[in-house]
Amino acid sequence: MPNILIRDVSQKTVDQLKALAKQHNRSLQGEVKHLVEETVKATGEGALLRARKIRASFGKKTFSDSAEFLRGCVTERKAP
Repeated sequence: MPNILIRDVSQKTVDQLKALAKQHNRSLQGEVKHLVEETVKATGEGALLRARKIRASFGKKTFSDSAEFLRGCVTERKAP
């Protein structure tokens, strides 16, 4: 498996990554690897494929546009 080297990371960032790693019971290397992999999954084609699967799971069901409802909520808040 290929390796990636990241240079010139601030100490503050390293400390934050170490804290996250500790919270998730991972090594620093494991936490960085997890973050990179999850970020890649959440962007680009991976996100598009997941969105299509979610949309397909609803079948032919349609949903109303919530914009009008939200406008009403905002208007009610502004009323005295």
